[in-house]
Amino acid sequence: MSSQTAEEVQLQHLNVKIFAQEPASIDLAGAIPVFHRWIQENVCEELLIDVADYRHVPAGPGVLLVGHEANYSLDQSFRKLGLLYNRKAPQDGSPQDKLLQVFYSALEACRRLEQEPEFRGKLAFNAGDCEVIINDRLLAPNTESTWQVLQPEFARFCDGLYGRTGYALHRLGEPRERFRVGIKANAPLEARTLLEALDGA
Repeated sequence: MSSQTAEEVQLQHLNVKIFAQEPASIDLAGAIPVFHRWIQENVCEELLIDVADYRHVPAGPGVLLVGHEANYSLDQSFRKLGLLYNRKAPQDGSPQDKLLQVFYSALEACRRLEQEPEFRGKLAFNAGDCEVIINDRLLAPNTESTWQVLQPEFARFCDGLYGRTGYALHRLGEPRERFRVGIKANAPLEARTLLEALDGA
């Protein structure tokens, strides 16, 4: 695999999780009416379908907004709260195009959640603290060879997004887990700030 390109690895089924700033002592039940409003008002580019409540699952998916092309959730995996964008439908374009799409969607959802009445003043996201997951072990096993192929693409994208602040980039987890990349900027960043940077790119 080490001789393959990012296109040959098929960078698909990308997830982005942007972590909430600590402490984030919110009631996740507030996400249920919020996500129902998002469905009714068609606030996202994707077709949104339903809301599922998984708050009873320890360190689980929290409250899930189910869409046709992608899901959104206030996710508590690894006991760390964040907004998780899970792209399910295949994406066209280059690896950079695909990373741009999932990051933009995740950041826009963070910005919206921070402004919702249920969470205003209670929930804030640090867009400089996030993970990218490839939700397909067949396409991208969590191995060093996959990392060697994809690391230049992640670095190129992060140079554009976090270059002024500086950042650290590293592979996470074990081979039996999904391929995960941790991104940590040298300073906290607001979702709104990164959205403005992406809009101006």
